[in-house]
Amino acid sequence: MSLVVDSDTHIAESQGMWQSFSAELYPRRPALVTGPTDTLYGRKNAFWLIDGNIFPKPAGKGGFSLITPSESEFQRTRGDIAVACRECTDVPARLRDMDRLGVDVQVIYPTLFLVYLTDDVELEIALCQAYNQWMANVWAQSHNRLRWTAVLPLRSIPASVEQLRQAREHGAVGVFFRGVERDRTLDERYFFPIYEEAQSLDLPICVHTGAGAPAITALFDVGRNSSFPHIRMQPLIAFRDIVANRVPEQFPRLRFGFIEAGASWVPYVLHAIKRLLKDDPARYGPRLFEQYRLYVACEADEDIPYLIQYIGEDYLLVGSDYGHNDPSEERELVAAMRAREDVPERVVDKIFGANPARFYGL
Repeated sequence: MSLVVDSDTHIAESQGMWQSFSAELYPRRPALVTGPTDTLYGRKNAFWLIDGNIFPKPAGKGGFSLITPSESEFQRTRGDIAVACRECTDVPARLRDMDRLGVDVQVIYPTLFLVYLTDDVELEIALCQAYNQWMANVWAQSHNRLRWTAVLPLRSIPASVEQLRQAREHGAVGVFFRGVERDRTLDERYFFPIYEEAQSLDLPICVHTGAGAPAITALFDVGRNSSFPHIRMQPLIAFRDIVANRVPEQFPRLRFGFIEAGASWVPYVLHAIKRLLKDDPARYGPRLFEQYRLYVACEADEDIPYLIQYIGEDYLLVGSDYGHNDPSEERELVAAMRAREDVPERVVDKIFGANPARFYGL
């Protein structure tokens, strides 16, 4: 049996993560607050108080739902994955769960940091540092089976580069981005020093779904619009901007991945770029993904044979969204993929093994 890499899993950030804040900033660490279950937020009644705002905001305009903190009634009563596994406070227990699921390696993405948290640069640096230190410790306990993507304080390029170098030395296999970062798109030159450093460290840019643009998030009601417009659409925007503006040509060894947005959007976005640029139409298929080192995480129930026509066999990944309990989750991912009769076993082996190994540099 080939290597099985779950390319998209999550951690639920816990109170212990913030204990590494410096004495000066410790009073500003995320504070756990709870409320009764008979409010607008119902059983999603625990929140992080950060810089005067609550995270998550699970109802209303500008809202979003998260699995952190675990102290909410909605998360506390879950029966699928133990809290200690979701929070990575019991690494051996999470490894045992991986064994049961048939997974050799999980790549862990954040949960709280899926949302834009603060304009305060000093606080952002401390938040990211605490997260990266926690994940370095998780990796150290995991026998190299729990890998992770570094979360960077993007409002400070020097601090981002420093934290990225430290993360690379402690098990990080990628650089976490949302598809829009506050008021900047990912093709902007502002981010090029990070891309340059990531390239030198052989770390890919991992564009994950997330509410990175507060102005966009504010437009939508999470109860009516769910996460589709302000969270799930953002990697599509990033893909379009990175490809249309030929960013990979400026970083000839840098890999780009688009995670947890599915892959069925690829033909539509490629069509839009092709009509815009009016260059060689034959370019907009597997050749582009190879030349630009572009990887996309599909979902286990998508039309993979159709997508291979556009992406190719060598640039598809797959993730379970382990830890979360939303429509993206595919708890029994390995079984679901192995059961597909329309995808050859050798292709499934690539999607689980060779492709993520190449993308994440495993």
